[in-house]
Amino acid sequence: MTPTLTWAQLRDLKCAELEGAADGWGKSSNRADAARDRIERQMLTGLRDTQEGEAAQAAVARLRQLGRNFQYVYTECGLVRTTLNSLAHEMKTQQRALREALDDAAALRFTVHADGTVSYPAGGEGLIGGAPLRGGTAASSGLPGLVPPSGLVAPNPNAAKAQDIADRVTGAVRAAAEIDWRYAGILRRLKAEEGLKVPDSTWKDAAGDAAEVRDAAAAYLEDAIPHDASPAERRDWWAGLTQEQREEYLAVYPDRIGNLDGISALVRDAANRDNLQLLIGKLEGRDDERSMTQLAGLREIDRQLGAGTQPPMFLLGIGDEGNGRAIVSFGNPDTAKNVAAYVPGLGTSLDRDFAEGDLKRARDTAIGAAEMNPDSSTASIVWLGYDAPQVALNDAAGSLDVAGEGAARSGAHEYNEFMTGLSATNQNDDPHVTAIGHSYGSLAVGLAAQERGGIPGADDIILVGSPGTGARTADELGVGPEHVFVGAAENDSVTKLPNSREASGLGSGIAGGASAGFALGASLGPAGAVVGGAVGGAAGGAVGYLAQGAQSKESDVWFGTDPAHQDFGANRFAVSEGPEPVQRGHGLMEAHSNYFHPTKDQMSSDNISRIVSGKSEDIVRERPR
Repeated sequence: MTPTLTWAQLRDLKCAELEGAADGWGKSSNRADAARDRIERQMLTGLRDTQEGEAAQAAVARLRQLGRNFQYVYTECGLVRTTLNSLAHEMKTQQRALREALDDAAALRFTVHADGTVSYPAGGEGLIGGAPLRGGTAASSGLPGLVPPSGLVAPNPNAAKAQDIADRVTGAVRAAAEIDWRYAGILRRLKAEEGLKVPDSTWKDAAGDAAEVRDAAAAYLEDAIPHDASPAERRDWWAGLTQEQREEYLAVYPDRIGNLDGISALVRDAANRDNLQLLIGKLEGRDDERSMTQLAGLREIDRQLGAGTQPPMFLLGIGDEGNGRAIVSFGNPDTAKNVAAYVPGLGTSLDRDFAEGDLKRARDTAIGAAEMNPDSSTASIVWLGYDAPQVALNDAAGSLDVAGEGAARSGAHEYNEFMTGLSATNQNDDPHVTAIGHSYGSLAVGLAAQERGGIPGADDIILVGSPGTGARTADELGVGPEHVFVGAAENDSVTKLPNSREASGLGSGIAGGASAGFALGASLGPAGAVVGGAVGGAAGGAVGYLAQGAQSKESDVWFGTDPAHQDFGANRFAVSEGPEPVQRGHGLMEAHSNYFHPTKDQMSSDNISRIVSGKSEDIVRERPR
C-alpha cells in the first residue's frame, strides 16, 4: 500500500485527541446504559408491581422496546470508543518506532528528508590514501532488515546505518497508513439505521460490528484477558482495572467477560445480556436447523429476563458453540448462603425445551429452598456448560453408543472450573454448596467429584434419575457418603439400564430393542423416544447379554454401581414412583423427568429443596434397592 502519510504527520499526530474523542463516546455509552438500567430495574418493575390490564401490558412492551434501543446505543457507542482507543494504541506504537529511528539519526548527525530518505556524512577510510569515504543518501529498500550481498556493501560504515534508519522510518509510516485505512473502514461501518426502533436486523449488523472491532482491538484489549489464569486471579485482574477499562471490555468483549469464571455475577449478567442480543442478531435469518433451534432457546431466555422473574435471574453464561451454552441462576450466587448448581443430561441443548423446562427446574428449586429455610438466601443454577450427548430418532443404537463417558468427562472439568469461580466470588465465609446431576448430568457430576480435589466448595451432592456416576461407592465422591443423596423413581428405567458388561452383548439385541423402543416412543413425541430407545435397547441388550451366559452384579448399571443401591452407600430419599412407561395418558419420560416438579412429584421436589437449603436432616428417606 502506498503511504498516505508522511513521517512528519505521523510524528505530529496527537493521539490524545483520539483518546479524548473516545472518552466522549464512552460517556454517551454510559448514559445509554444508565437509561436502560432505569427502565429495566425501576420503571418496568414498578409498572408490573402496580398495574394490570391491556394498557399496562402495552406500556411494558413499549418500555422494553425503549430499553432495547438504549442497549443498542450503549453497544454501538462503546464500539466506537474502543475503536478510537485501539486506533490511538496502534498509532502510538508506530510513533514510538518512528521516534526511535529519528533519535538515532540525530545522534549520528544524519538528516532525514521529507520523503524518508536519509543523508549520511563521509566516514571510514578509503583503500587508497586513507581519506574518508564520501557521504550519500539512503532510501528504504522496502524490506527492513535486508542485508545486501557482501560484494555490494558500501564501504562507508555510515551507509548501512542510514539504510537501517530509512527502512525503519518508512516501515513505521507504511504501518501507520495501513492502520489508518483499516480503522477508517471500521468507523465508516459503525453507522446505525434510521428510525426509532432497533429491529433484529439491526442487532445482526451490531453483531458484525462487534466482531470486526474485536478483531481490530485484539492487541489493545483481548490479549490482556487472563484466559489461562485461575478464577481467583481473574477476579483480582478485574478488580485491578480502571472503570474505563471495564466499560470497554463489557462493550467489546461481552462474550469473553460474561463467560469468564471468577468474574462477579453482576458483571457476568450485564455482559451476557448484551451478548444475548448479539447472538440473537447473529443467528437471525439463518435457516439451518441448528441456528433456528438455538435462536428459539435464546429468545425464550430473553423473554424471561425481560419479564421480571422472581427470584431474580442472573445470566452467568451464554454461547452458541457446540449444542449451545447457557448458565442461569435464580438468585445471586455471590451473596447467597446456599448455592446449588444443577447439570442436565442426555438430549439437552440450547433450545426452547431447555429454556422452558430446565430453567423452571432451577427456579422451582430456588423457590422451594426459600420456603424450607426462609432465614437463609439461596441461588439455584442450571449449568449447560458442556455438550450433552444427543438423541437421533433415526439411529437408536448410535444414540445409545455415543452415551459414553467422553462428554461427561469434558463437562466434569468445565463444571469444576465454574464451581471454582463461584467459590472465588461468593462473599460468605462458608457458603453451603450443592452439586446436582440429573440423568447423564449425574455422570458429569460424579466424574467431577472424582477429579483431584473434588467439586470445589461442594458440601452435598444430589443425583436423580442416574444411570451411574462412574464410581463404585459414594465414598469416591469426596464429600462423604452421608452427604450424597439419591432420588430414583421406581418407574424410571434410566436408573435400571444394563451394565457395561451387558452392553458387550448388545449386538442385534440393542439394535432391535432400541429401534422398537424408539419407534414406540416416537409415536408419543421426541421426548418419549429418548426413554423408549433406552428401555428397548436395555431390554434387547440384556437378552443378548444373558444369551452369552455372562454374570453381573445386581447393583451394576450402565456407569458403575447404581447410586440408589445399598452397595453404593448413599442416602436414598423418597420420590414418587412416577407413571409406568406405557401408562395411558402419560409420556414415556415422565418418571425420569418429574424429580424437580413441585406438583408432579412434590416429595422429590421438597427433598431436593431441603438439601439445597441446608436442611438435609429433614428429608423423607427411602430404603436403598
